[in-house]
Amino acid sequence: MGLIHIEMFATLDLVGQAPGGPDEDPVGFPFGGWQAPLLDEVSGAQVGTAYQGTDALLLGRRTYDIFAAYWPHQKGGEDGEFAALFNRVPKYVASRGKPDLSWAGSTQLGPDLAGAVREIRDRHENVKVVGSLNLVQTLLHEKLFDRLDLWVHPILLGVGKKVFDGGEVPTNLTLLEPPAAGRKGTVLLRYGLADGTPRTGDMSAPDRGLGREDGL
Repeated sequence: MGLIHIEMFATLDLVGQAPGGPDEDPVGFPFGGWQAPLLDEVSGAQVGTAYQGTDALLLGRRTYDIFAAYWPHQKGGEDGEFAALFNRVPKYVASRGKPDLSWAGSTQLGPDLAGAVREIRDRHENVKVVGSLNLVQTLLHEKLFDRLDLWVHPILLGVGKKVFDGGEVPTNLTLLEPPAAGRKGTVLLRYGLADGTPRTGDMSAPDRGLGREDGL
């Protein structure tokens, strides 16, 4: 069985809408392209490393349309490596409509999204989910992911679609490596799906080490 990796860019208040440009998802959102001023060589290298070994993309309709309009036309330059990868691997599209699937290697998923994603996981080793907030909510709800790479950027927007916006269910995650920060303050948090559901406790319990001997 393969792995499903969610790659997500978010602000400190966890807005994930339209990081890439003003035209990405403009309806009711004035901050399209908020990520661009915060890019640096560290976060760029992190993104490049995250895509190593990718053998399939799983995308929502809006992200797919944006990618399909851009990547097939990129042949060289600094985007050449990503273009070669994205144009080569299979693309799976979650959509209730009828997307234009002229981008080579594109397939629309059927109405049983959870079942289709499980089949993709069995078929590929490393599946990347990019952007696609509605799709991400479904994957979180069904626990159909294995890793979440979350780049948290040091800005607050106050408006916009959020990464965690009601679709998720109680879930345990484990930090896979120490957080890594770029010089502009963006922090990469890399989590893996863990067993069980969150527990609760009492911070005043003796085994917490918070008794009177600690000055409390």
